[in-house]
Amino acid sequence: MSVSSFAPETEARFALARQVADAVLFEGSPLHPYRASAARNGLRRQFGVLVPPAWNAADDEHDFQHTECLMEPGTGATLAVELRFLRARRPVPRRARSEGGSQTAPERGPGGESPAAPAGGTEERVEAVVAVDRLAEGDGITIPFVRPAGEESEPIRDEGGRVVGHRIFRHEEIGGVLRLAARRIEGPYRLMRLTAVVENTSAWTPEENGNADRDAALRHSLVATHLLIGLSAGSFLSMTEPPEWARGVSAACRNLHTWPVLAGEPGRADVVLSSPVILGDHPVVGPHTRRTALEATDIDAVLALADSAPPEWREPGDGTGSGPAPDRVVVNGRHVVAGCRVLLNPGLRRTDAQDFFLRGRTATVEAVLNDVDGSVHLAVTVDDDPGAEIRRDQGVFLYFRPDEVTPLEDDA
Repeated sequence: MSVSSFAPETEARFALARQVADAVLFEGSPLHPYRASAARNGLRRQFGVLVPPAWNAADDEHDFQHTECLMEPGTGATLAVELRFLRARRPVPRRARSEGGSQTAPERGPGGESPAAPAGGTEERVEAVVAVDRLAEGDGITIPFVRPAGEESEPIRDEGGRVVGHRIFRHEEIGGVLRLAARRIEGPYRLMRLTAVVENTSAWTPEENGNADRDAALRHSLVATHLLIGLSAGSFLSMTEPPEWARGVSAACRNLHTWPVLAGEPGRADVVLSSPVILGDHPVVGPHTRRTALEATDIDAVLALADSAPPEWREPGDGTGSGPAPDRVVVNGRHVVAGCRVLLNPGLRRTDAQDFFLRGRTATVEAVLNDVDGSVHLAVTVDDDPGAEIRRDQGVFLYFRPDEVTPLEDDA
């Protein structure tokens, strides 16, 4: 894991926003049940995947994110920016070593741990601290970054805790660029539009792998890509609920494949989290989450959003960043809206064992939602779940795609 080099005061301001990003993006907690898209179950499907420019096999994946938000910086203010993402890795077959020489790694570790556990990803960070006035000069600044190919290892321990071998993981080379610029907005206020663009510039092409294989492209992708942005002096404006005088300027901001919200402690406005999952302002990690989201073994209901509402997933790709969530979707020729009952049929796309426990059960649709790339999801509660009312009150739902449900005939 990359270690931050920011000053202690910046670290303190970013701490809460990092917890939320870890929970939502690195663990994939808004999607229940735990699907193969969650980071701990692999990286097949995730939020915020920035693919290599040459990979264009999927219309719902992109090689860039474009963030715009409004700020009122104080005199002499500096901007601290932290780009965070996961870098996919793959296991490398290798024999484990012991005191007696080379041996094959055991099939199971303590507690049934498997040496062939999902490869997952490694956190990477790109940091910058720059004067706001510098961002307003010319085209701003451009920060290229490269992560070379390499390997890393993790110990395998036996029941007694003795190291009997190592898992070896391989990283492929990955490259990108972070562009930052700011422009003054004419008017009576010291208002500026901040633009932050993240691009994957990796030179990998499908031909290098011999075919158009997404797993190969994923190893050259930025996964769960998001930005933390902090002002040393001054404040950001809410993009979700801007003040009346700034609504027109806010609506003109372009947010593509990401969405900026106020983060950090409620009541403060000096930190923004730009995330590929649209959250409300000041999201926090629930108090029941053990340690951090990355360490937790149970991430049900890990998020407690401001005002206790469930997350509103909207599509900002129209350039306004404020389009409403859809209220219905057509499934098998029938309109499905909140209140409809459906039959669950997971397994048509990559899923895991917990999905199959829900196959054939009925559920009630609580909302029809979009993610930032326009994919439709149905938020549901399972009808025979004894905790359904509690989940409904807390805004904690299960999420399925329209092709994973069948509308029941008893609904109009």
